[in-house]
Amino acid sequence: MALQAITIPPASGQPPRGTVVILHGWGASAKDVWSLASLVDLPDFQLVFPDAPFSHPYSAGGKMWYDFPNHFNFQSTSEFRTRKDLSTSRQLLIDLLKELATTTGVPLSHTVLGGFSQGGAMTLDVGLGLPLAGLMVLSGYLHAPIVPPQAAIPPVLMIHGKQDSVVPLAAAQQALASLRSLGADVRYQEFDMGHEIQPIVLKLIQSFVEELLPNNK
Repeated sequence: MALQAITIPPASGQPPRGTVVILHGWGASAKDVWSLASLVDLPDFQLVFPDAPFSHPYSAGGKMWYDFPNHFNFQSTSEFRTRKDLSTSRQLLIDLLKELATTTGVPLSHTVLGGFSQGGAMTLDVGLGLPLAGLMVLSGYLHAPIVPPQAAIPPVLMIHGKQDSVVPLAAAQQALASLRSLGADVRYQEFDMGHEIQPIVLKLIQSFVEELLPNNK
């Protein structure tokens, strides 16, 4: 089994300056986040939008990285880390990221991983253990308490809506506190929005990626 993904090469026609991988949320698909690509001006970067491996039980064509247990409350627990479906998605995503580095010649150190909602949680789950350029967590949360990684934590962009009725704001604040307790460089912002990606968020994504991987030509 391998993850399927929509890949957009650099609009510049030149070799990619870096790779940006964006993960969709629960019940969505790669096409949902791919539709935002034209709204982010990153012509020198390869953009990759993977589909989660599992079909969503309530959304035709929707995908999920894992299913939620009954009465899930977005409070991180150690037991959640070992869920079979999460473990499968974790390994498939790690495999995809390493394969991209091999096939494109763009190293992990020039790869930015990000995601929305459940995709944001997957970003933290996988990204803290890899030597990536940076992580972007949009309306996300922690699956489980962070196991301190052996290497330095990449810079993290975290954005959450104050009116988010799906993933509570407290879940983002918990993740922020955990990351900062480990000395992580976290750029955190809250906006007057719900569980969504507004234009201001796309501008912050663009600025964050360009800051991490500047054009040195």
